[in-house]
Amino acid sequence: MNHIYGPTSGIPPIPDVTPVGPAGHTGNGETSGFLDSLKSAIGTVNDAKIEAGRAVDALMTGETQDLHRTMVALQEADVSFQLMMQIRNKLVAAYEEIQRMQI
Repeated sequence: MNHIYGPTSGIPPIPDVTPVGPAGHTGNGETSGFLDSLKSAIGTVNDAKIEAGRAVDALMTGETQDLHRTMVALQEADVSFQLMMQIRNKLVAAYEEIQRMQI
């Protein structure tokens, strides 16, 4: 089955940035929320992908005749996947830029 990723409307906003010390720990002993936010966003995209797959399956098996909703779900999945890929590209570019910095 093809896997397509879902709508961006379900992606939670990135929380306020908290200063982070060595090994991803904040000064008060808590771990960084960035990784948790990233995992949550990826999970949301994956959930939307699964929902779009269910819509396609329902259309193919005859459970529904609503082609419009199926196409909208697929387009939302595609747009959210493209957004996630652009975010990934920006994170990789930022990481590479940090690696090139002189200490």
